Amino acid sequence: MAETRTRPERRTSEARRRWEGSGEPLLQIRGLAKHFPLQQGIVFKKTVGHVRAVDGVDLTVDRAETVGLVGESGCGKSTVSKLLVALERPTAGEILYKGEDVSQMRGSALKDYRREVQMIFQDPYSSLNPRMTAGDIVAEGWAVHPDVAPRKGRDKRIRDLLDRVGLNADYANRYPHQFSGGQRQRIGIARALAMSPELIVCDEPVSALDVSVQAQVMNLLEDLQTDLGLSYLFIAHDLSVVRHISHRVSVMYLGRIVETGTDADVYGHPSHPYTQALLSSVPVHEPALRGKGDRILLSGDVPSPANPPSGCRFRTRCWKAQDVCAEEDPQLRDRGQGHPSACHFAEDHQVVPTTDDLPG
Repeated sequence: MAETRTRPERRTSEARRRWEGSGEPLLQIRGLAKHFPLQQGIVFKKTVGHVRAVDGVDLTVDRAETVGLVGESGCGKSTVSKLLVALERPTAGEILYKGEDVSQMRGSALKDYRREVQMIFQDPYSSLNPRMTAGDIVAEGWAVHPDVAPRKGRDKRIRDLLDRVGLNADYANRYPHQFSGGQRQRIGIARALAMSPELIVCDEPVSALDVSVQAQVMNLLEDLQTDLGLSYLFIAHDLSVVRHISHRVSVMYLGRIVETGTDADVYGHPSHPYTQALLSSVPVHEPALRGKGDRILLSGDVPSPANPPSGCRFRTRCWKAQDVCAEEDPQLRDRGQGHPSACHFAEDHQVVPTTDDLPG
């Protein structure tokens, strides 16, 4: 049974009033950077460098839209998610939510923001308190935001939320160890929904689940978006998962976005060599199409974010690299492929085979 969602009143700032009539995206990220200091010494610590985990990311999320953020491990995806929910403060750049700069928020403004922007974590077990029941976990946020759910009727709302995410409402008194991985992740989703958010940051929410359970959770997220008008930033390294759920996709490498576009643009017409290499590694489920696509094997290791290469960060592993790649950092723009790509030699190259490639 779907619950009727009501949003508590929030103080309207001048920036938010300007945003409401501007038609701008719900979330705008401009030049976002997060550098972690590298220190030496025990008593007298000295900063000897910085790990550039996120180094100039631009991203937008509209209302009721899902934006996928993909890339290999260590590229900075999870750091972006922590910055968005204000668990970390950015080194540089802006995070604008409804026209307001999140990095400048303090006190009640930050508290209100954290209610409207919730997070679903990667590990469905360690993200739940093993000493709390499922009902207490779902209702925990109401102790901080009592205006979201009046005390009278909270038990019914907990049961409605569990039912909404596909769990038996009678499970409210069970503990996390009594649930399967997929059920625990549904509890995490219910916990996020309890705050009546507008944007949910999904940090690899299905990577720890079996394939069949992944499909169930993704279908649940899509249904919730349709019914409640939610916006998602969906972070993952599995390209097939991101394609299934996302309206737009951004590919991240070593702290930066290297290609962005609609799911049809990025998957059907990849133009950056890194995107092409990622797509070539995706298993083909149709037996007749196996062996029909190009297999791109990258040489070398991922450079350290503490000492990234000059110019294009992908050049040390790229088969197209030339002198200009070491001298000039390619900007993220459309070079004739119909969507932006950060490569001097971007070109459309279909990597994933389709049924059109079959004879006859």
